[in-house]
Amino acid sequence: MPYRIKPDRQLLTEVRSVARGELDKAIEILQAKPEGLHPAIHAARKKFKRLRNLYRLVATGDKSFRRQENARLRDIARSLSRIRDATALIETVEHLADHAVTDDESVSLAATREVLTRRRDEIAAAESDLEAKVSDAIEACRAAILALDDLTLPSKPGHAARLIAKGWRKSLEQAHQALESCEGEGHGEAYHDLRKAAQAYWMNLSLLRDLWPSALDAKRSDAKTLVELLGHEHDLTVLTTLLDHEPELFGDGEGQSFLLAIIIRRQMALRREALTLADQVFADAAKDEASIVETLWLRASA
Repeated sequence: MPYRIKPDRQLLTEVRSVARGELDKAIEILQAKPEGLHPAIHAARKKFKRLRNLYRLVATGDKSFRRQENARLRDIARSLSRIRDATALIETVEHLADHAVTDDESVSLAATREVLTRRRDEIAAAESDLEAKVSDAIEACRAAILALDDLTLPSKPGHAARLIAKGWRKSLEQAHQALESCEGEGHGEAYHDLRKAAQAYWMNLSLLRDLWPSALDAKRSDAKTLVELLGHEHDLTVLTTLLDHEPELFGDGEGQSFLLAIIIRRQMALRREALTLADQVFADAAKDEASIVETLWLRASA
């Protein structure tokens, strides 16, 4: 089933259907590994993010279920994260290569890519139990499917509309708070929070796009672009952290200075672009937008 909730159907049935669909896809990907083990892990972790967001949106309908399943999905993703994080750093350097402005920067980035590729391969070799972790993840997904029988959500359209609106409002309030922090202090953690909030908004727009397809599709496109910008920004923060903690990986001081220069320049550009777009994406008050969502849900469910 697509990542979509239809408001003219019972909320519980729709949430269970979407969740089972995401879990079934995660199991299928981890078993078949159509493009290899590491791409399969990356694809499955995306499914877990979608699920955690779905449960967060309807959290107040069954708080104990959300706590239980959020912990389960978080633990599954963490067990498979190390090799994916190492691969993401390589992709970050590849992204930076398109923004090098001197030959010295290009040479530094090429050397950095080689270093990070060796590091990724060493981590992969050391994770001799990765296949076992994948098997455990598949079993955990099956348990998560069975747990859906315990989920309870309101059946009346009015109650369902208020539940959805409440989750929507809370998510947007977190986004506004993160955006305010970015425009004030502007530290890396604030941008990370804004990225998570933008991801949640983009996924919520996907879940409820049937409420008002033309308007929500336009918002969804802008939110997706914002997520991509902030994703690149966050990857650069992770790369900088590795450079700070393990400078010996990155050659001599001159090579490190070229690398750091392009990281800072690109990160500042991404932040400026992201903040401009975020002001547009999150222009409406959380309370007002949640009220609109509630009204649209009631109209559609009728």
